[in-house]
Amino acid sequence: MSTDTIRERKDALRKQAHANRNAQENKDELSRRIVGAFMALPEYAQASTVMFYIDVRSEVRTRHDLELALQSGKTIVVPWCNEAGELEMFRLASMDELELGMYRILEPRTELRGLPEKQVQATDLDLIMVPGVGFDRRGARMGHGKGYYDKLLQHARPDTPLIALAFECQLFDEIPVADHDVFMDKIITEDHVYTCRGRV
Repeated sequence: MSTDTIRERKDALRKQAHANRNAQENKDELSRRIVGAFMALPEYAQASTVMFYIDVRSEVRTRHDLELALQSGKTIVVPWCNEAGELEMFRLASMDELELGMYRILEPRTELRGLPEKQVQATDLDLIMVPGVGFDRRGARMGHGKGYYDKLLQHARPDTPLIALAFECQLFDEIPVADHDVFMDKIITEDHVYTCRGRV
């Protein structure tokens, strides 16, 4: 499949996935179920340093459970996007360290981001929670098309599990993939924990 064909197919699927996700009812209730399943995984129990994404718009909502994660004794890390359009990682100690950013996205407070003790490298992560617009059951992932997470995941350790959260309505029969695309190890929805092909 050519690069242009992949792009066109992904654009169509992305539009459908957004529509499906926006129309999803009971997002709070289903999100609590999905994040609860994430925190019940053996991979979560074994991890010392865990990256949570902070939900935006109609994504599976994670912010309600961040407080619980912070009480777990684990090091909790959240990503934020710098001016260069790259994800950096922030060691979160309290919900008070977050504020609403320019796009009404909850992110680390500006004055804390540069502190050395708050900065985390991708290789420090023992488990990564991954958002996405659409997925297939092999673990192929489709984001917003900007490649933020693709870049981050390429720097993660090979043994670090990549666990995606999604509503069942975001799953498709097949997401077209390019060479740089990274497959998830598991996808958690409100109904299932799918074991996927992961990075090979």
